[in-house]
Parts: sequence; C-alpha cells; structure tokens
Amino acid sequence: MPTNQPQAARMTRYFFAALLIFSVAVPAQAQTRAQDSTFVRQHYTKLDRQIPMRDGVKLYTVIYVPKDAAAATPYPFLMTRTPYSAGPYGEDKYRTRGPGPSRELSGEKYIFVYQDVRGRYLSEGQFEEMTPALTATQAGNNPTPATPHDESTDTFDTIEWLLKNVPGHNGRVGMLGISYPGFYASAALPNAHPALKAVSPQAPVTDEFLGDDARHKGAFFLLDNFEFTNYFDVPRPKPVAEYQELFKFEPKDAYKFFLALGPIKNANGPKYFNNRARIWNEYQQHDTYDAYWQARNIRPALTGVKPAVLVVGGWFDAEDLYGALNTYKTIEKQNPGATNRLVMGPWTHGAWARPDWSSFGPLSFGSNTAQTYRETLETPFFNFYLKDKGTFNPAEATVFNTGTNEWKTYPAWPPAATETRVLYFQKANNLAFSAPTADQKPTEYISDPANPVPYTDGVHAGRNNEYMTEDQRFAAKRADVLTFQTEILTGDLTLAGPLTADLFVSTTGTDADFIVKVIDVLPADAPAPVPNPKKLQMAGYQRLVRAEVMRGRFRNSFNKPEAFKPNEPTEVKYELPDVLHTFKKGHRLMVQVQSTWFPLVDRNPQTFVSIATAEAKDFKKATIKLYHDAGHASAVRVQVVAR
Repeated sequence: MPTNQPQAARMTRYFFAALLIFSVAVPAQAQTRAQDSTFVRQHYTKLDRQIPMRDGVKLYTVIYVPKDAAAATPYPFLMTRTPYSAGPYGEDKYRTRGPGPSRELSGEKYIFVYQDVRGRYLSEGQFEEMTPALTATQAGNNPTPATPHDESTDTFDTIEWLLKNVPGHNGRVGMLGISYPGFYASAALPNAHPALKAVSPQAPVTDEFLGDDARHKGAFFLLDNFEFTNYFDVPRPKPVAEYQELFKFEPKDAYKFFLALGPIKNANGPKYFNNRARIWNEYQQHDTYDAYWQARNIRPALTGVKPAVLVVGGWFDAEDLYGALNTYKTIEKQNPGATNRLVMGPWTHGAWARPDWSSFGPLSFGSNTAQTYRETLETPFFNFYLKDKGTFNPAEATVFNTGTNEWKTYPAWPPAATETRVLYFQKANNLAFSAPTADQKPTEYISDPANPVPYTDGVHAGRNNEYMTEDQRFAAKRADVLTFQTEILTGDLTLAGPLTADLFVSTTGTDADFIVKVIDVLPADAPAPVPNPKKLQMAGYQRLVRAEVMRGRFRNSFNKPEAFKPNEPTEVKYELPDVLHTFKKGHRLMVQVQSTWFPLVDRNPQTFVSIATAEAKDFKKATIKLYHDAGHASAVRVQVVAR
C-alpha cells in the first residue's frame, strides 16, 4: 500500500510495513481480491470525507460502514492513521482485500477508518517527521483554532467527528498500525479521547536516534534511509494522490554503489537528493541526540495511558525492534496498573500481517505463527474491548523462543526469574563465564573504511531482509572481524531480555564504531530443518541471534560526542535489543566484534569529524585493540533463565 507507487516492489522501511498490512499471496489471489472487493461493495457503504481539525486543516478520511449498522446493531470504529495513503480514493473505489486490516478482523463487523495524516497524500497541512507530542496542558480539553496540535489532538478531533457524524456506532474506538502507523497508534495514547478503548502499536517507530529507523546508538542506517527517503521525502506543495521518486535508484550491487558514492555528503549531489529532501537533510544536520531527536521520542509522553494496549513486535524486525520493546517497557514503567501486553514473534517487520509466516530463510517454525497471533491475540483483543465479545486474558508477555520454536508466556518482560551472568572474552578466541585472571595481550584488527565489512553475504540490490538470522561464517573469515566462542554447551542455555556489550578498546584513530554480534553456532553434524525453505547447509551454521552497532563517539553521552585518545584503553558499553533464545546442548555461543557493517550503516571516517560533511581524505585506517585482561575484562552481560 499504495500499489500505484513505483517503490512498492522494494518494500523498504515504514513503506514495507504499509504494504504488509494488506498483503496476500500474489497472482493466484487475483480472483480472491475481486471477490473481496465485491463483498465490500455489497456489505459496506464507503464514505470519503475531509475531517476538519481544531486549526481548520482537513484530513482525508476513508470510512467503511457496515450496511446493517444501526442503533439496534451498533459497531465500534477500528482506525488506522497512515502516511502511506488511505486509498483507494473516491466513493466508487473499494478496497480489494476486505474492509479491515486483516482477514480475521474483516470477518468481524467494524466501522473501518483509514486516514491520511496531516501533510500526506490527500490531507491538508504540513507533514512533520515524528510529530513532537504536546503536554496535556498544551493539548487542552476545549480545542479552539488557536490550540496547538499534535498527532494525539488530530486523533482526538477525528474521533470526535466520527462519533457525531457516522451513525450506527457503539461509542467505542480502537486503533492499530504497523511501523509509522504504529507510531500514530502510540501517539494517540497521551491525552486520549475517552472513546478510545483499545490501541495496538505494532513495530512502532519510537526513538529514531537510539534504535529505530534513522540511527542506532547514533550510527546512521544508510541503506534503508537512502532508499526510503527517495520516495517518502518528495516535496509536496499540495495534496496529491500519489508520489514520484526524486531519482532512479536501481543498483545491482548496493555494497559497490554506496562505496562508490563516497562520503555521505555526496548523496546531496545533482544525481540524487540535491537538497530537495527536507527529512534527509534534517537527519544529516542533527547528528547528535539534540532537541530535534529528543522532541521526536514519543516515550516521555506515554503517561496517563487509559486505553488497553497490545504492543506487537518481531524478533527479526530490521526496522523497529527497538520501538516495540521500548514502547511496552515505557508504558509499564510510567503507567502502573495500565492494561498493557506484549507480543514478540519470529517475524520480520510487519510479518504477523502476512497470510502465512511458517518459515523465514532457512528457519522453519512448525506452524503459521502469523495466523496464530491474529486468531488468538489481535482479533480477540479488539473484540473484547470494543464489542464485549468473548474473553481476553492472555499472559502479560507472549513471546516466541527463536531457539526452540515455541511460544512462551511470562507474567512480566523481561522475565523476573533470570540471573545476570557475564560472558568474558578470553585469550585464544575463547568465551567463558569465568573472568580472566592474568595478563593477556589484546586482540587486534585493522579497520579500513575503504574495505568495510559487509552486513550480509553475497550481492544484493537492496537490503537483504534475512541478514538478522544469516550465517556469519562469511564474516568470521575476515581479518577485521574478531571471533570468540564458548566450549560446546553441555546443557541448554536460555537467554531472555537485553544483552549488554561492555568492551575495553583502543584505536589509533579518534573515532570508531563497534558492532557486537551474538551468534548460535550449530554442531558440525546439525541436520537441516524439515522443511528447509532455502535448502541451506546447516552443519556448523553460525546463526545470528542479535547484533547492534554503537558509534563510539557517543560512548559517554549521545548529545555530547567525545573523541577517543589514540591508543588509550577506553570502555564502550551499550545495550543490545532483547532476545528470547535457547542455545541448545551441543551448540556453542559465539560473539563477533567488528567496526564496519556496510552499507547497512554508514562508514565512520575513524577521525573525529562531522560525518555529514566529511571529505574522502578524512577516512582513515585504524588499528583497533580489544582488551580482555584482568584489568580490562571485555564481556557481554546476559540474562539467563534458570533451568
């Protein structure tokens, strides 16, 4: 969604989620889509409306009302607010995949509402990237044209209009959305309209500097943002039904393309953005965690939450894994007693909305995890809180163990019954739960920005979505990747919750990135799963479980970067996103450390300069040392579930 965009086939970042929300299996489903469209026409009345906000700006809203909706058979509203088109536009054009955001919810009677957010597609106004949230005082309870607005007030005003102007409702409203629409679901929670009873932020964009789409721990995610903003960041002087790309971007080999592009400032050359992309420029100009990013972090605003909340995320989500986990945790912390639940499945970005998600890459899950989620959690959640239908009393956290292929339930996330243990780097590339007790020489590598470590194996035109579970043997072969592993495990080892990398390092330069990867090493005689969709050789497979980057200049502060002192041992400590993974008996746990992850992440010049304006001459080789002696015990802290 929208299918009239030339970018639809690439399905990157937030746009990828917008497509997934309504995706079904292709050509063979054409007849089914036509049948769905006929069903919608026969059973729903479509209304296209321009709904006025408190400041007079009108937001284009598409409404599907069941034809039997009346005082005797009232239905709740179920709404998605999106920057990716509420279309198809026009009351003679109907959705071809059912009226709702899933087949299961389409099978239930709701008044389905889709709205173009302010400044996107056919809505009026100026679009704002991750609109900063107002305080309760700023938002006010008696809106006037002079009252400030944010996404919560726009949602409030929309709900108020719907309640007054669409007959046949029961006075209740629900909201859901994946990715950017997930942010709009989160943003509706502060100062929520009293009629808003159930909200499901799914893979919600939450903090774009610390862990979501724009940056991770300050490091810029180049590949995704270059491709995404080419479509999303097109200037829009007036409402439009479709957007065109700023430039053609169809590389055969993304690694070679971005290496040839050179310093990131070259992206604003005549062939590419050419200073036409406002958000791209903002991303480059705000290269520390300054007021721009802090205002766009929705978490501080998530207080006084009244609706029931169901936060959904995927362990293999390359875009907003951070957002799902931290939205849930923030609501828990700031709203004691709130109805707030978490679901984490074996999914990529929005894959729980796919018709089938029984496998991914070489992994087979043994069941359709997406359908299970929709039938047992999502649909019952909205039915219960919006219709008083059935029951809904799942565990606080419903979480998929990616090492055992089974759903687990917990009364809290992370689970309370875990023990913090420390995996220490040792000499001879060993990894153990015992601390080093003697002097050990550091392990070193040369990091060369001209020859960065690829984030994935092989040649790919765009982002390889399978990199989050990919075999890391291609990286282990490189001299600029350090590899440490445990002895063969004599029993199962289950990790649940966040991981913390605590590195003692030095560099001959004045800046460096650090990528820490936690890997499950399969035995040399490991059989392939049945079925094995990719037909990959699993014996000795170094399966990536979790990885994260840290831009070293931010090791002490994200808004006050500091240079490294050359050759001086320095601590770099940071948190990796949560896991629930069992490393089985007979496996090994491996950790890799490297300083480039290209072109997923932009190259650090390894000199303390502004990366947004760096010249080619600023990019320097550096010798990186990782210390693992008694006085500088580099390690990864993990949360271990008791057997």
